[in-house]
Amino acid sequence: EVQLVESGGGLVQPGGSLRLSCAASGFAFKNHALGWFRQAPGKEREGISCISSIEGPYYADSVKGRFTIAIDNAENTVFLQMNSLKPEDTGVYYCAADPRTFNLEFNSQRWDYWGQGTQVTVSS
Repeated sequence: EVQLVESGGGLVQPGGSLRLSCAASGFAFKNHALGWFRQAPGKEREGISCISSIEGPYYADSVKGRFTIAIDNAENTVFLQMNSLKPEDTGVYYCAADPRTFNLEFNSQRWDYWGQGTQVTVSS
């Protein structure tokens, strides 16, 4: 059974940092593309970052220079380091995986596996 379990969300002040983790199991982690998406209240889910063994990393313009995606293949875990957080970064953050490791894109429809999400709130 494929499982993606996010953790690390929470409440942080503007300018602060958080590191999200996504623990994966049930599939060949090294042979899948991995991505992070987020969904703000009343908005569509948007792609934040993605990477595979042969492409990336890619970042949405809104997070370039502030967020970093990283993979630990030994632990089957993908991370999202988020720095200089802004109130507009608030939302539910989802981890995703897909067996297609090429032509990566942020279209959520192409990603096969999803975690349950973790809430990130940036507020003073």
